Amino acid sequence: MLFSSMTFIFVFLPLVLLAYYLCSTRRGKNGVLLVASLLFYGWGEPRYLLVMLLSMILTWGAGLLIARGRRKLLWLTLTILLDLGILIYFKYTNFLLENISAVINHELDPIHVVMPIGISFYTFQAISYLVDVYRGDVQEQRNLYKVMLYISLFPQLVAGPIVKYHDVCEQIDGRKENLSDFALGLRRFIVGLSKKMLIANTMGAVADKVFALPVEQVDPLVSWIGAIAYAFQIYYDFSGYSDMAIGLCLMFGFRLPENFNYPYISASITEFWRRWHISLSTWFKEYLYIPLGGNRVSKSRNYFNLFVVFLATGVWHGASWNFVFWGLWHGLFIIIEKLTGWHKLEKGVGIKMLRHAVTLLIVLVGWVFFRAETFGEACRYVGNMFGVTGHAASVTPIDYYLDRHAMLVMLAAVVLAMPVARQLVHVKRLLPAIAVDVWLLVLFLCSWATIAASTYNPFIYFRF
Repeated sequence: MLFSSMTFIFVFLPLVLLAYYLCSTRRGKNGVLLVASLLFYGWGEPRYLLVMLLSMILTWGAGLLIARGRRKLLWLTLTILLDLGILIYFKYTNFLLENISAVINHELDPIHVVMPIGISFYTFQAISYLVDVYRGDVQEQRNLYKVMLYISLFPQLVAGPIVKYHDVCEQIDGRKENLSDFALGLRRFIVGLSKKMLIANTMGAVADKVFALPVEQVDPLVSWIGAIAYAFQIYYDFSGYSDMAIGLCLMFGFRLPENFNYPYISASITEFWRRWHISLSTWFKEYLYIPLGGNRVSKSRNYFNLFVVFLATGVWHGASWNFVFWGLWHGLFIIIEKLTGWHKLEKGVGIKMLRHAVTLLIVLVGWVFFRAETFGEACRYVGNMFGVTGHAASVTPIDYYLDRHAMLVMLAAVVLAMPVARQLVHVKRLLPAIAVDVWLLVLFLCSWATIAASTYNPFIYFRF
């Protein structure tokens, strides 16, 4: 079930909110959220609800064993391997079979397996709980249903933000709902819905038109338009969904960490990853990078640690060499920045603008590999962007890909990707609160109309 669907907005969410606020006890409210979360997940794929339930029960039981203090490293290792084994089976089996077939020069039959939605997200949350208990950062949770609620909480279940257990464990019982947070959450949800429906989907339609064509039929200008449109699609799609998740959680009293902070203003790849998918970056930092030694080791070992983290980042995103390359592409430039100190240069506006332009170029090239179906297709597409790949002049006018409406949306995407958007908050001090709410109502109605009128409503991160 998509947040940006009629069923969710006008049926599921109102019923859950009604049931939640009719309950007078914390236990009852948590029960409503748990049942709602299981229904939400089982709505689209009921057969894979059992997979998630297995992961939750396994995590709860392992947490109790780890807390006993006897052979806790063994229990932690075995459970993480089991969790990752389930993830690997559903997400990477056929990718592994394809590559084994290529190595042994013998075709292995693929296995018919469909990846459960959100498995990468809830697996990482389960691992977070286990490691936090092992380290002694939190006390083990003896109540199975509270572990289940942490892992399955529906606003962030299928697309994050990835929530670390130590960030929310006290909120499960100790959160307090209030009208102010509820209103803030509702506004945040509308902003996210608008980013998704009005910007991301429009940019996605432009990108799809370009990437659907053979590279030989696309001239360099159109290639750049496609890459830029996709860069905006994935940002507003994912950040919009994160906004909706954060807003929904506020309605139920939970405070989730931010997941995006204007990543396209970054002046280095290092800065980009402090601003993009923050919950994933911090997860890898806390549970992989630092345990490997982080930057408290020799330079060569530090570069190796970064290599491993970004290899894992690419693999986490999908079972494809495109994603592996995309992760290593970013890791390579972060290592280069550490070697050269490029990301620390502060010698005037000109240098900073150059760093910003180089960063955007690296990110755009990386997004092509993220979007293209095959590695070869991505290489040809990038070659075409720089005029290297041979191509025929485009027979289709530019306005086929980028009509007046799409151009206006792209302009809005540029403006809203900068901190100037944050300054709009200060308008509240100049305008009556009702004026801001009326504007949000207009955005909601426009988003609603778009949902009702269009069958095009993809969500990129569902496949992760």
